[in-house]
Amino acid sequence: MKTSEIVYYPDCRHFRGEIPCKPHKESGVHCEECPHYDKLKGIILIIKLGAIGDVIRTTPLLHKIKKELPDYAIWWLTNSPEVLPQNEIDKILKFNDESLLVLQATEFVRIINLDKDCHACALLKNLKAEEKFGFTLMNGKTAPVNSSSEHKFITGIFDDVNKANSKSYPEEIFELCGWKFRGEEYLINKGERLEWTIDSDGRKIVGLNTGCGGRWTTRLWKEENWLSLIQLLTESGYFPLLLGGEQEHEKNLRLSLATNALYLGHFPLNQFISLVDQCDIVVTAVTMALHIAIGLQKQVILFNNIFNPKEFELYGRGKIIEPDKPCTCFFSPECKNKEYFCMDYLHPKKVIEMIKSIKL
Repeated sequence: MKTSEIVYYPDCRHFRGEIPCKPHKESGVHCEECPHYDKLKGIILIIKLGAIGDVIRTTPLLHKIKKELPDYAIWWLTNSPEVLPQNEIDKILKFNDESLLVLQATEFVRIINLDKDCHACALLKNLKAEEKFGFTLMNGKTAPVNSSSEHKFITGIFDDVNKANSKSYPEEIFELCGWKFRGEEYLINKGERLEWTIDSDGRKIVGLNTGCGGRWTTRLWKEENWLSLIQLLTESGYFPLLLGGEQEHEKNLRLSLATNALYLGHFPLNQFISLVDQCDIVVTAVTMALHIAIGLQKQVILFNNIFNPKEFELYGRGKIIEPDKPCTCFFSPECKNKEYFCMDYLHPKKVIEMIKSIKL
């Protein structure tokens, strides 16, 4: 057969161009007789570069896009491709020069940019699309693309407006796209499920994520409080499991030595996700681990002080707990209160009672 006589369908979801498609590799079919032909009308691009937790909590949009626009390919540009659900996205692009070349040469039906960083906004401004949502660049500064993007834009620049906001993050980003949030869940790449040696003897495993990141010291719960909580958990018949990254390693070693709580070490992201998946309940501040736990549909006890609690969607699994004394450092990485540190007034006894109230 002459190559000029061979038919191929570049509008198929499975078509790659640079290499054979998956159906051809698996069964040798050509396009004209392929039962897997899935015609696409165009491409939708999501730009969400930021922190890993922010990327995870943007994934509910995938449910809506697939429902409302099933005949379109979904591309996602990010700094954290490893957490995205591989089977739900047609092309995941790491933010680098090679990806930018591809994006600049592609015409999109719709682009959704959910990052306010100037480089992400500049990218949205320069890419070709029939419709754009989210944030762009205007006179060198971040600006909303359209009226539906203004609410999310305004809550990010005025603290008093943010405090008064009654919408969760998923509600805000759905509204930004012109949709209504209806409880669509996070989607997360669980990767390989690893075998962990956790001899809990049938007790419910409570993961204790003891860090909050080096920047946000306003969220830090003191080591003595973790010690007390571990003791209370053990006395109440739970199995404490210490979680954290490299930054929490020495702390977690000390906590484990003092209490005999299990600490297995710190791990690469895919292994950390698998470890969190072993837990029945996760106790954490607002960190990457929070969004991993939500994505894994775990029960969560969320420590919150500097954020509007309405921002967080727990999907009815878990509770938010705040200090007994109010935080006066809204959205601030360092505590500016000279009179007291509010996280000293989030007591371990209050936390254990909230854990006990969760029905598993």
